[in-house]
Amino acid sequence: MTDATTVAAAGDIDPIARDLKIPPCPEILAKFSAEVRRDDPDPRVLTRLITSDAGLSGAILAAVNSPLYGLSTKATDVAHALTLLGLRPATHLITGLLLRQAFPAAAGGLMRRYWDESNGVADAAVAVAATARGIGREEAYTYGLFRNCGMAVMIARFPDYGDIVEAHADAPGPELLLREEARYRYNHARVGYALARGWGLPEPLARSILLHHALDRIAARAHEAAGAQPRLAACGLLAEQVARLCAGGTLSAEWQAHEAFVLDTLEIEVDAVVALVQARTAAT
Repeated sequence: MTDATTVAAAGDIDPIARDLKIPPCPEILAKFSAEVRRDDPDPRVLTRLITSDAGLSGAILAAVNSPLYGLSTKATDVAHALTLLGLRPATHLITGLLLRQAFPAAAGGLMRRYWDESNGVADAAVAVAATARGIGREEAYTYGLFRNCGMAVMIARFPDYGDIVEAHADAPGPELLLREEARYRYNHARVGYALARGWGLPEPLARSILLHHALDRIAARAHEAAGAQPRLAACGLLAEQVARLCAGGTLSAEWQAHEAFVLDTLEIEVDAVVALVQARTAAT
């Protein structure tokens, strides 16, 4: 049986992408990212790319003007939105919006539940980034949104995937990965890594997706070989636990196993976690 942390090279993702029909990187994202990487990106080219998709244009404006970004100035059009955000945050935002297009919540009840939970984790990750040092808000949001993106692929690919999810709703993540491997040959951590790589997300972020249920390896500094970001991985688990508590849940097995690592890595106290939960609960 393949372990969730054994994907090492770009070529390893090809069978996963082919077998599970992972959506390829959207053309708009590929062109936008290529332009952003140029020495002198042309804002007019970037604006034209976004405005070529009416749905994406509207979603960007709605997101930029939402409380999530807390901007004092409201964006009036796509060009203005890109100016207000900056290129790197804009790339993160566009990537997340396109993920939603690739796996729409309207696809079914399990996909709606997936998006409810992913949105909650992503929003909580922003709050964590505001509390902990060394994590950018946009990067935290993107990681929170993509952390379990392999599950979206598996929901779309396997009609019985909900059975696995329900049977292991309260089980530690590594146990769920093993059950996925046993039934489907792949698990959502590896699948999520394949999607992230295929969509051009930064390698450290992609590796943090791959290892998000292997925090013991990261805590043991095995991340130096695996290339994951300890602070990002810790942010993801804390965001998941905050979202879980805000939804009326309890402490997860993974949180109890890795609480010390998360708090030490993010350099925050338990009181800060309690305050995060209280603030987010009061706001809903």
